[in-house]
Amino acid sequence: MERITSRKNRMIASLRLLGSDAKERREQGYYVCDGLKLLEEAVNARAEIATVLWKEHGSEPVEIPGAQQLIAPEDVFEVASPMANSPGPVFTVKIPENREDITPRNAIVLENVQDPGNVGTVLRTANALGIGAVVLTGACADLYHPKTVRATMGAIFRQRVERIPLTALRQVLESWDLPLVGAVLSERAENILAMDLTHAAVAVGSEGSGLSRELINLCAKEVIIPMQPDSESLNAAVAASIIMWEMRGRML
Repeated sequence: MERITSRKNRMIASLRLLGSDAKERREQGYYVCDGLKLLEEAVNARAEIATVLWKEHGSEPVEIPGAQQLIAPEDVFEVASPMANSPGPVFTVKIPENREDITPRNAIVLENVQDPGNVGTVLRTANALGIGAVVLTGACADLYHPKTVRATMGAIFRQRVERIPLTALRQVLESWDLPLVGAVLSERAENILAMDLTHAAVAVGSEGSGLSRELINLCAKEVIIPMQPDSESLNAAVAASIIMWEMRGRML
């Protein structure tokens, strides 16, 4: 296994750039993951792992077929790692190129959810509850940001995710035969407990701004999660999780 001792090493610089620059990830077609748990999930999901950088005196290296294996002392490893005080390893995974042709039975749509942790949590929950697709539209956090990836806890390797521009959303959902329902605080919004969301796409916006008027205008119906009158709005990931539970519950 090759040992890297310089912080200026080409591989160290490449890992650091992939972890910090979304444009670099798109151009190279790879993203960075951190931690043994994610590595195990990637291997089990048969993700295409290109490079694995181990930290000396960190996690015990394991054989990864087809991957370039490297090791570095702590000070060099920390330059490459997107997370502080990580035990490692840091590794790169190829971004999938092919979209699935199978029509999803339902979908959760996120619009302008900019927090990577929220986006990652929604992916993790969607995978756990068997949601057909997670759709990202508008200014959502980068799917391959290290914080998004870490928050998925491995679901990123299994969960179907589609990034669809708002201008194309109606056409795509119609091709899936999924009516669009918006989570909106409005007079026409129906109680989620009274709706059948078995075969639907439900849209959730950011906690601060909610759904845009443009997306609301695309919705066939609107839905609301009943709460106490004096309570604050729910975090986007929490709201999406409640909605997905209802979607799953109606499928059983």
